[in-house]
Amino acid sequence: MLKLSQLSRVLLATLVSISFAKTVNAEPTAKLTVVVNGIHHQKGEICFRVYPSERGFPMSSNSEDQSGCVKITGSSVTKEFFGLKPGTYAVAVVDDQNGDRKLNKDFFGIPKEGFGISKNPTVSIQTGTPKFRDASFVVNKNTTVNIIMKYSLDS
Repeated sequence: MLKLSQLSRVLLATLVSISFAKTVNAEPTAKLTVVVNGIHHQKGEICFRVYPSERGFPMSSNSEDQSGCVKITGSSVTKEFFGLKPGTYAVAVVDDQNGDRKLNKDFFGIPKEGFGISKNPTVSIQTGTPKFRDASFVVNKNTTVNIIMKYSLDS
C-alpha cells in the first residue's frame, strides 16, 4: 500500500510539472555558405564577418553575428556559418596577409589588403564604403553567396 502511495505522488508531481512546463518551439535556423573567388596568392587567410544589421557594417569587429577565418589554399575558399536565424544579412571579407584579422588601409583610407562584400557592390572613391542595404540579402533557408575579392578600388 505504501509503494502505491509513493507511486501516486511521483505520478502527480510529474503531471503537475508537465502542466507548468512551457512549450518550447525551436526557432528555425539556416546555414550560410560564403564562397570567395579571385584570390591572388596562396598565403595568409580570408577572414569573414556576417552582419545581421547595418550597425558596424562592414568594418566593426564588435557587431557581427558570426565570424571566422580560413587559410588560403587556392584561388577560392569557402566558409559555412550555421545557426543563422531568418533575417537580412551582409558579409564582409578581408584577405588578411599580416594576421591582424582586420582590413589595413593607407593614410587616405584606401585598403592595402584584398577585400570583398556580399553582392559585390562598386567600391570607389566616389561611392565610398558600401552600405548594408547595397550588400544585404535575405536568409530564410540554407543560402549560398559568392563574393569576388578586390585588390583595388573600382574605377
